[in-house]
Amino acid sequence: MARVCQVTGKVPVGGNKVSHSNIKTKRRFLPNLQKKRFYLAEEDKWITLKLTTDAMRTINKRGLFVVVKELRAKGQHI
Repeated sequence: MARVCQVTGKVPVGGNKVSHSNIKTKRRFLPNLQKKRFYLAEEDKWITLKLTTDAMRTINKRGLFVVVKELRAKGQHI
C-alpha cells in the first residue's frame, strides 16, 4: 500500500481500459501523488508528506498545523 495519500487516504482504484473496438481490459487509476516538504513553524522543523495535489489544496485552505494535528490524532506518525 505504497501509493496512499497521507491526508485524504486516496488509493489506486480499478477500472477498464476501453479500446477503439470496445474491448475492455483491466487497468489501475493511480492518485496524483507528490512528495512535498513543509516547514512546521509551531515545532520549528521540516516534515515530508506523501500527498495528492488535492491534499495540497486542503493544506493551503485549512493550514498545515491543523491538518498535522488531525493526522496525529488518528495515530499517524509525522
